[in-house]
Amino acid sequence: MADFLDDRPRDDALVMPAAATDSETSKSLSNSSFAGLTVVERLRLVSRNVPGCVVFTTSFGLEDQALTHLIVESGIACGFATLDTGRLFPETHAVWADTEQRYGIRVEAFHPDGGALQRLVRENGINGFYQSVDARHACCGVRKVEPLGRALDGAAAWLTGLRADQSDGRGELEFVAYDAARRLLKVNPLLDWSRDRVAAFVRDAGVPYNALHDRGFLSIGCAPCTRAVEAGEPERAGRWWWEQDQARECGLHVGPDGRLVRTGKSS
Repeated sequence: MADFLDDRPRDDALVMPAAATDSETSKSLSNSSFAGLTVVERLRLVSRNVPGCVVFTTSFGLEDQALTHLIVESGIACGFATLDTGRLFPETHAVWADTEQRYGIRVEAFHPDGGALQRLVRENGINGFYQSVDARHACCGVRKVEPLGRALDGAAAWLTGLRADQSDGRGELEFVAYDAARRLLKVNPLLDWSRDRVAAFVRDAGVPYNALHDRGFLSIGCAPCTRAVEAGEPERAGRWWWEQDQARECGLHVGPDGRLVRTGKSS
């Protein structure tokens, strides 16, 4: 077992890369070892070395569709989960159904807690997220972050479709990180893939994809919070576009300090 997955006391703010342990298992799960592998090899490496449940959370975007295909190809045991916020595009639900049919899988939906959602709408209004960053974070918290906790409950490893070139902040991520808040290993198997490489893979492999991608939507979330991207804009410019902060995230991949969960490098 990798020593950063057991219950011994440790500094949970740190990711435990190969240098932090003499364990051969931990060495095999280091960022340096991931760099030389294909995505399928990375997935199988995780499956061999992580004792416990592996969960992939998908939003059915281009990266997630590519990763779904590769997870199925790898043959690893993996649960598929998605956060059905109640504000998704119809096109997202359509590709969800297409994906289940194509790969013979069931993607488990996690919905917002009914009581929390009722209180949110009562206090902020149905579209209150436009009024302030705090209100938007509150909405994401209820619709996405809390359901994510339930989706990952009991998981030992969390697979994501994050890519380094999606934003400046995500460029600092690495393949393997310890998520201190959730106490699991977070793995980004597509981290070194470019947008063009993902698109080419999806095209060549005939992977189902969201029809909104053909209409200029590069990053797709909830319908009220996503727009098409103009020529020359960054990939994630269409997410929460009314906010001025360029480091916009919904909270799924950030720590308690509001920053992206990275690695165990000292700051």
